[in-house]
Amino acid sequence: MKLKRHAAILRTIREKRIESQDGLREALGMEGITVTQATLSRDIREMGLAKLVDPQGGSYYANPHEGSLRPDLGQVLPTLLVSVEGTGPIIVIKTATGGAPAVAAALDQAGWKEIIGTLAGDDTLLIIARNPRMRQLVEARLAALGR
Repeated sequence: MKLKRHAAILRTIREKRIESQDGLREALGMEGITVTQATLSRDIREMGLAKLVDPQGGSYYANPHEGSLRPDLGQVLPTLLVSVEGTGPIIVIKTATGGAPAVAAALDQAGWKEIIGTLAGDDTLLIIARNPRMRQLVEARLAALGR
């Protein structure tokens, strides 16, 4: 049942602009899938879905793991970034709840040569830079984009 529900969630957010969990619950209900708010919230977190800000207003759910839906770094950082802190070659980014996967996907897509890799949780993102000097460059670029 869970796999079927996850597939329906992905299909729904791919086909429609879903702005809230209530909207997603309603859309799933129209497909005959009844789900509680708590279960839906857990599904969204498990699937790593992100809520993206539309430059023209509002926000919507997207799957940052799908290439065509990967968010632009300049789009997600200003709304999701909470803090950036680094030491040595390591940077820890705090984001709004649920925002780390979207920021990680956007960073991975950006292909910054200074970054070896990223690892995202729910609201925390670990970035490993090639060396401490490159970490400082990444921090500066993030600060400029996050304004």
